[in-house]
Amino acid sequence: MKTGGRSKGAAKKDTKEALKPVDDRKIGKRKVAAKPSKPKAAKAKKDPNKPKRPPSAFFVFLEEFRKTFKKENPNVKAVSAVGKAGGEKWKSLGAAEKAPYEAKAAKKKAEYEKLMNAYNKKQESSADQGDEGSERSGSEVHDDDDDDESDHLLLCRMRRMRRMKSEICNTKIRLKADH
Repeated sequence: MKTGGRSKGAAKKDTKEALKPVDDRKIGKRKVAAKPSKPKAAKAKKDPNKPKRPPSAFFVFLEEFRKTFKKENPNVKAVSAVGKAGGEKWKSLGAAEKAPYEAKAAKKKAEYEKLMNAYNKKQESSADQGDEGSERSGSEVHDDDDDDESDHLLLCRMRRMRRMKSEICNTKIRLKADH
């Protein structure tokens, strides 16, 4: 008979327990106190009149590839399969074969830049009208043209500073949200 002590089976069980991963709930470790969550900054609403960004050369290629892939493989319905096959095909193309797609993409990009310039000018002109009403009272009258020009330059600088300040604040908010 064995006296005092453990049996071999109990010893094996203890070593197996020691090798198992630790579960925090069983041991009772304290967890780090959760930081109070700050409300996220509201996203700026997208302007529906703003032009959409142009597709890259790959996406121009993918538009055409999708049509041919659907004809060749009518049974495949998964979008991921089309994208995967398109990506593999794009990687296998040479520079000469990619050139027409890159040219189309460059053309679309040039059109987009024209539209964006027009859009930005329109935004600035509408901002000018809105800011002038708040900056000056309607009863003010300026007789000198030089004063008007200097006031206009000052207002433009003030608007630019406000935009820069808001961009910096938005960047700080995004950085805090990332961490």
